[in-house]
Amino acid sequence: NMNVNEVITMLGNEWAHEEILHQNDVVNCSQSSNDTFPAALHIMCVMEIQNLLFPALDRMISDFRRLEDENKGIIKIGRTHLQDATPLYFSQELSGYRSMLEHSKAQLEAVLPFLRELACGATAVGSGINCPKGFDQMVDDLLSEFLKESFVPDPNKFHALTSKDACAFYSGALKSLAANLLKIANDIRWLACGPRCGIGEIVIPANEPGSSIMPGKVNPTQCEALSMVCVQVMGNDGAVGIAASQGNFELNVYMPLIAYNLDQSARLLADAMISFSEHLLQGLKANQEKMESNVHDSLMLVTCLNPVIGYKKAAQAAQYAYQKDLTLKEAIVQLDFLSAEQFDEFVVPEKMIQE
Repeated sequence: NMNVNEVITMLGNEWAHEEILHQNDVVNCSQSSNDTFPAALHIMCVMEIQNLLFPALDRMISDFRRLEDENKGIIKIGRTHLQDATPLYFSQELSGYRSMLEHSKAQLEAVLPFLRELACGATAVGSGINCPKGFDQMVDDLLSEFLKESFVPDPNKFHALTSKDACAFYSGALKSLAANLLKIANDIRWLACGPRCGIGEIVIPANEPGSSIMPGKVNPTQCEALSMVCVQVMGNDGAVGIAASQGNFELNVYMPLIAYNLDQSARLLADAMISFSEHLLQGLKANQEKMESNVHDSLMLVTCLNPVIGYKKAAQAAQYAYQKDLTLKEAIVQLDFLSAEQFDEFVVPEKMIQE
């Protein structure tokens, strides 16, 4: 803050050709580094949420909504515990990813009212010494007009100086977003693993050669880049949380660390989301043939027979099919639980899914 005051003073005096400004008595009048620094920190956070994170989130949300529309009616096998589960529509799986990002955006929106509270007018320790009445509201009004955002005085200036709870809350929302993005990136690289010896249910763009020794190999580099950003953001959150706890008496002096980590997290996440949208989601395709094959090979289709033959027999049939390397239908018929015709009547993947 003092460096800024000195630069403004020097430039102003040069422009005026006389010593009309003083860094403390004029430029810093009614202010302290103790209230301008936390105010600037909050302003930075609000502007980066609005100008970096929300546009990147909106783009990813739009891409997943488009992919939902493009893949309606495609059935795939679900997975829990990394094991086969019951079927679902691919569009439903994609809608889960979209909703995760919509929730992350809502959580960031919930942070904004706290970040809009500024410490201006608190001066040295929160008492407002050397600051005229109404100065805080005047400054916040001017900032709101200039930045096209809404800022208000923190109702308790002592809180404004010593507590960084709004920053910790914001960092937690960034970590939550990172957790969602990491889950999405991991799911996509699992579903795309192969192309022949893995799951291979989706095809992702081949952006660059993936191996210096294995010709034709393509790696999920966008997933890897996004996942590394998410890990960094999670680490940053730990540092921010500890720093926010270090407000000794009337001031928290860990604000440079908090500012650095929050700025880095916001920029990394925004850049990574835009890159992920542009270089991966734009070209993501369903491998419908592989999805259909996996659905019909799955033993968990037996779940829909619970009301027909009971859980015990259904489990017995699934285990029998697995041990004997049979299809579920072959196992059910061999065990004389149902005829082939009855099996076809009851085991219909489309009927196992609620839209």
